Amino acid sequence: MNKEALAIFRQRRSIREFKAEQIKDEELNAVLEAGIFAPTGSGSQSPVIIAVQNKDDIARLSKMNAAIWGRDMDPYYGAPTILLVLADRSKPTPLEDGCSVLSNLTNAAYAAGLGSCWINREKEMFASEEGRSLLKRWGLTGDYIGVGAISLGYAAGPVPRPAPRKTDYIVLVK
Repeated sequence: MNKEALAIFRQRRSIREFKAEQIKDEELNAVLEAGIFAPTGSGSQSPVIIAVQNKDDIARLSKMNAAIWGRDMDPYYGAPTILLVLADRSKPTPLEDGCSVLSNLTNAAYAAGLGSCWINREKEMFASEEGRSLLKRWGLTGDYIGVGAISLGYAAGPVPRPAPRKTDYIVLVK
């Protein structure tokens, strides 16, 4: 059993405060590679990952997400990189495929020494006219559904400790 991999799963936590410093390209590429090797239904590879580092686009995404959430805050917590995950709506399991990618991205981020946080509301964002306009500007055509996003960067503080796991998490049937 790969104890290092299990340690990543045990220790990775959501980070909600990031340094302004942009991550290195090699770190980003390592995280993205983990995302593209996530399992997908029937091997469909329905997701697409959009890596956003442009400050104006991040500000626009933040404003869109906050409006849907109904809060006056940055839902991406000041991260210098946002990884948007969308999936081809015509495939058999687009939401499940996108969630698989998001999970790989968060674990890979921790393994690369980065902080991350899974963010929601991208479904509503990219169903909107403004969201579809962004996709078009970025050159993405097709019928995509927003699945989620990852805030990505260097943690501004210590990684939180994991909460105790509930005792009835597993039901073993033999």
